[in-house]
Amino acid sequence: MTQQGVRWTAEQVLALAPDDASRKAGSKLGAAGPWSEAGSSGGGTVWGLCKGSGSKPYRTVVDVADAAGPAYKCSCPSRKFPCKHALGLLLLWASGDGAVPAGTEPDWVEQWTEGRRSRTARKAAAAPGAPAGTADPEAARRRAERRAERIAAGATELEQRLADLLRGGLAGAEQGGYAPWEETAARMVDAQAPGLAARVRELAAIPSSGPGWPVRLLEECALLHLLDQGWLRRERLPEDLAATVRSRVGLPGSADGPAVRDRWLVLAQYDTGDDRLTTRRIWLHGTGTGRTALVLSYGAAGRAPEMALPVGLVLDAELSAHPGSGQVRASLGERFAAPEPTRERPPGVTTARAAARYGEALRDDPWLESVPVTLTEVIPVPEGDSWQLADAGAGQALPLTPVARARPGLWRLVALSGGAPVTVFGECGHRGFTPLTAWPRDEGAAVTLC
Repeated sequence: MTQQGVRWTAEQVLALAPDDASRKAGSKLGAAGPWSEAGSSGGGTVWGLCKGSGSKPYRTVVDVADAAGPAYKCSCPSRKFPCKHALGLLLLWASGDGAVPAGTEPDWVEQWTEGRRSRTARKAAAAPGAPAGTADPEAARRRAERRAERIAAGATELEQRLADLLRGGLAGAEQGGYAPWEETAARMVDAQAPGLAARVRELAAIPSSGPGWPVRLLEECALLHLLDQGWLRRERLPEDLAATVRSRVGLPGSADGPAVRDRWLVLAQYDTGDDRLTTRRIWLHGTGTGRTALVLSYGAAGRAPEMALPVGLVLDAELSAHPGSGQVRASLGERFAAPEPTRERPPGVTTARAAARYGEALRDDPWLESVPVTLTEVIPVPEGDSWQLADAGAGQALPLTPVARARPGLWRLVALSGGAPVTVFGECGHRGFTPLTAWPRDEGAAVTLC
């Protein structure tokens, strides 16, 4: 990354885009036409001037060698992160056709890089001297107890509402519309149980959602009942399962596992969001430990989270696990070098083994939607009006989820395969398999599907 000859691929650059519109707009700016005075330094900085609609070109600079992930600065008014100009500049740099030659940083770039280094140094210097133990542990304990009581009251009320629903018949859920569910979700928010509120809102989308919706509603009600009971009887649970219940009802948890240093391969990155929050999910695989971990990053509604790690890079860093049985979430700790491109791939399993792995994970976390799995030697094939991933020559297959079938990434996967086996990383759950990244059978680079 810090060497002039080491560049990303176009696929890795486009994986940074906050949305499809930015991806398309950035692709149009990935040619030399609108750019002038572009250059790059041995320290990993790329810069250029991009012609816009105004009289002055936009100044764009990207630090691709930052250990925390790429950092961007552009004089355009866009609130997207990164903007289309940063994406276009990185695409131009990734092409390696000489349009972004090696050079000396101009003054405006040097000022930006020096400012960032100074701020980073001040933060690092302040961290060791930060006051420790200033919080009142007794006050914190009382706050935790009060919140636990509110959640217990909310869970008890939710149990009564579920009982009323079943007593009146599921047909009433279809007739009542969304309002009763939203009112119940609001009550769970008041009880400081955002996890319960989120699951209630998910229930609201099931009635009239297509054939078999009563069965799906009953299944989800049963899982919500199980979570309620888990919270109300958490003192009787094993500690790991109790930690999982706390996480599922929405109590925040910090990474308390030992820091594990490894070379972490970036398997996938994608965003989900609502009108309050954007959540970025980054899947990592330890090339030495063989562990797969999930790192979450958050941004305000409509804003992409700052952390971005392009698929196909590998970073030397420490990860600390969050509590809970079967949990894969971890927090990214110290990073010892900037992310760099790699041709490494995670080891894969068959479709049968992937389904079994999900079943095993449910024993530790009954509310688990899916598990991360890499499938090896699979072929995307149509099945009626749907698609599935079939083992090459084994006769077994996993259906794709409705979410996967609706994404344009499905056709990138089909085109990449061309009828030949490929390696696919994704999430395997009770609704099927959602592919996120794929590799061709040869030594080709990773292709993002989300």
